[in-house]
Amino acid sequence: MSLFDGIRSRIVETPDLNVGILEREGDDPATPPDRTVVLIHGNVSSSLFWQEVMQDLPSDLRVIAIDLRGFGATEHAPVDATRGVRDFSDDVFATLEALGIPTAHLVGWSMGGGVVMQYALDHPVLSLTLQSPVSPYGFGGTRRDGTRLTDDDAGTGGGGANPDFVQRLIDRDTTADAPTSPRSVFRSGYVAAGYTTDHEDTWVESMLTTSTATGNYPGDGAASANWPGFAAGTIGVLNTMTPRYFDVSGIVELDPKPPIAWIHGTADAIVSDTSFYDLNYLGQLGIVPGWPGADVAPAQEMVAQTRDVLDAYAAAGGEVTEVALEGVGHSAHLEAPAEFRHALLSVIGYVGAPADPAPPTETIILKSAD
Repeated sequence: MSLFDGIRSRIVETPDLNVGILEREGDDPATPPDRTVVLIHGNVSSSLFWQEVMQDLPSDLRVIAIDLRGFGATEHAPVDATRGVRDFSDDVFATLEALGIPTAHLVGWSMGGGVVMQYALDHPVLSLTLQSPVSPYGFGGTRRDGTRLTDDDAGTGGGGANPDFVQRLIDRDTTADAPTSPRSVFRSGYVAAGYTTDHEDTWVESMLTTSTATGNYPGDGAASANWPGFAAGTIGVLNTMTPRYFDVSGIVELDPKPPIAWIHGTADAIVSDTSFYDLNYLGQLGIVPGWPGADVAPAQEMVAQTRDVLDAYAAAGGEVTEVALEGVGHSAHLEAPAEFRHALLSVIGYVGAPADPAPPTETIILKSAD
C-alpha cells in the first residue's frame, strides 16, 4: 500500500467485517465530532485517493478515510444490492461506532456521495460534502423527475460493466495499452484532459484493490426484453445504484437538515447530463446500436436531478452551497484541491464565508498547517 507522509493505515474490527481505514499521524482520538471529518471514496477506488486531501487539511481536525467493503483493505464481503447502498452505509456506521465517533462531517465522492446521503437518512450527521455524487435517483434508467423508465431497470446495473475492464482489474493491469485498462479509464473518466500528477501510480493501485469476487464489482445482471437487452441484478456494486433499489431523494425531508456542499466539475465524464457511462446517452450518440429514441430511453440528466433535489432541500429550509468548477472532471479533490478544501472547510464551519464586498485590508493566506 502506497502511503503518503503522515498517513497511516489500520484495520478496525466491526461486528460484521474488518474495515480498513486511513488516519493521519498525530490526530487526537479525543477530537470532538464537530472537528471530525470522514471521507468516503467512490466506485473502483479506495481510501488511497484521499491522501492529498488528508495531508492538506488543518492539523486540529481529525480526518479518517474509510474503505468500503470490497475495496482497499476492507474485507470482500458480498453486497446485497436490493438494499441499495445500505450495506456500505451500515459498514460506515459500524466503523464509526467502533471508533467511538457518534457523528461527524461526512464527505462522499461519486458512489460515496450516495453512501453518505443514505447515511444521513439513517443517522445524524453534522454536514455533507458531496463531490460529483451519484444522482439521488441512482445511475441510469430514470427521467428527470426520478421516475423509472422500465420495470426492470433495463440498461443499468452489473450487466453494463465492460468485461475487458473487469478482466484487467483481475489481472492487475497497470499499463495504458488499451482504453479499458484502469490507468486509461482513470485518465479518460476520473479526471479531465490536462490533469497531471506524480501520484498516478497510487491512484491506479487504489483502483486495483477493487474486488471482483461474486457479490462485489460489478455484480450480476438479468436478461431483458427492453433495449439494450439486459437489466439490473440483485448483488454487487453496480446494482446498488439502480433505481429499483436506490433513491435518496428523501434527504429533502430531513429534520434537522445538515448543511450541504455540492462540488462538481463541468467536464465530468461520469456524472453528467451527457454521461459517457450512461447506456442511453451512448445509444443516442450511436455508439450502442438499436437505441429506441429519447421517448423510450432518454439520457439521464444526472446533474439536473441533483440540482432539483438540492433546490428542494434548500426550499425546505436546508443550507446548500453549489461549487461548479469549470473544466474540472470527476475528481475535484485531485484536480482543484484548493477549491475543494475551501468548500469543505466552509461547510463544516471551520472558515467563514468571505465578506461581500471584501473589507479594505491586507490579504490573509490560510496555510494548510494552520
